[in-house]
Amino acid sequence: MRPLTDEETKTMFEKLSKYIGENIKLLIDRPDGTYCFRLHNDRVYYMSEKILKLATNISRDKLVSVGTCFGKFTKTLKFRLHITALDFLAPYAKFKVWVKPGSEQSFLYGNHVMKSGLGRITENTSQYQGVVVYSMSDVPLGFGVAAKTTQECRKVDPMSIVVFHQADIGEYIRSEDTLT
Repeated sequence: MRPLTDEETKTMFEKLSKYIGENIKLLIDRPDGTYCFRLHNDRVYYMSEKILKLATNISRDKLVSVGTCFGKFTKTLKFRLHITALDFLAPYAKFKVWVKPGSEQSFLYGNHVMKSGLGRITENTSQYQGVVVYSMSDVPLGFGVAAKTTQECRKVDPMSIVVFHQADIGEYIRSEDTLT
């Protein structure tokens, strides 16, 4: 387990800023202590410095995971967010999308959000902006990328995709053997 290099930090923060903007500072400097990001086996973990100090007692080859997995670096060094980061992204999300109850299950099975399933969308959402997807009862379901702007969503036909699926809480069941 090691700290992220400058290039890795820049890549990860660019991806996080698509979803939470400048609120990244709030992830590091929290009222309950200082938190940090660490890399282990191409995965980025988010943990308090207290946990980090305790984890140094375990050898790298025996350590499976520590803290919360935020995502992983691909072989081409792109950063891919995991669904396990949703609990930290949701409170700070700049742009949100609410889906109707009938479309929740479709989204949780890994499908994109259609206009017919769109309940609400944050004003001034731009195209290809990172969004957090909520149920109508404000439960975070996952995250994705806006396929259309807020204004285009009003005029588009009901079977058009408005949010591209990236990750959802259904992955806990579908991919339970690969999530760490």
